Amino acid sequence: MSITVYLLDDHEVVRRGLRELLEVEDDLEVVGESGSASEAARRIPALRPDVMVLDARLPDGSGIDVCRDVRSVDPGIQGIILTSYDDDRALTAAVAAGAAGYVLKDVRGSDLVASIRRVAAGESLLAPEVVQRLRQAWGHDQPTDPRLASLTPQERRILDCIAQGLTNRQIGESLSLAEKTVKNYVTSVLAKLGMERRTQAAVYVAGQGVRPARDR
Repeated sequence: MSITVYLLDDHEVVRRGLRELLEVEDDLEVVGESGSASEAARRIPALRPDVMVLDARLPDGSGIDVCRDVRSVDPGIQGIILTSYDDDRALTAAVAAGAAGYVLKDVRGSDLVASIRRVAAGESLLAPEVVQRLRQAWGHDQPTDPRLASLTPQERRILDCIAQGLTNRQIGESLSLAEKTVKNYVTSVLAKLGMERRTQAAVYVAGQGVRPARDR
């Protein structure tokens, strides 16, 4: 069976090059593409590709946010963030969004093809120590930021799960909570931290120094 792939990049020439690279492979099939985050977030869950290859920076948003939004609906769709920027904050956000890989655009074509196959097979391209860094970063018993101190113990557990890249459904399963209850907790956590998106909260937890949106 073919591995189905969705491409998101705001440059048509990049999408065309990726499509030509992938479709010469007998086991890879591009089932859709788009140049905007909003269109991709709408189309990908309907098409249900095995792997989505997402540009990190787009005129109307971020491939990282698309990855998070899609995986919150269908965790079975694997995401690879393809970017020109070797950015630690973006890498951490990609992990928090549940991406299976973070790949620079100067990657060799054969390596990208191999990466898509690995991700489709359920592997992660991310080094275990990168993922572990997110989990260890929360290991401070006495938070110095008053915003963290304002969280209830349950809200701190929710934030820890966000930092691990879990979807609301996965958090609910982990903490034995209804998905709607988790959604309410996430809303409360973000409000107390002064943030708008869970990727901001995850990067903040990892110690990357993301400023709250209201302070920008």
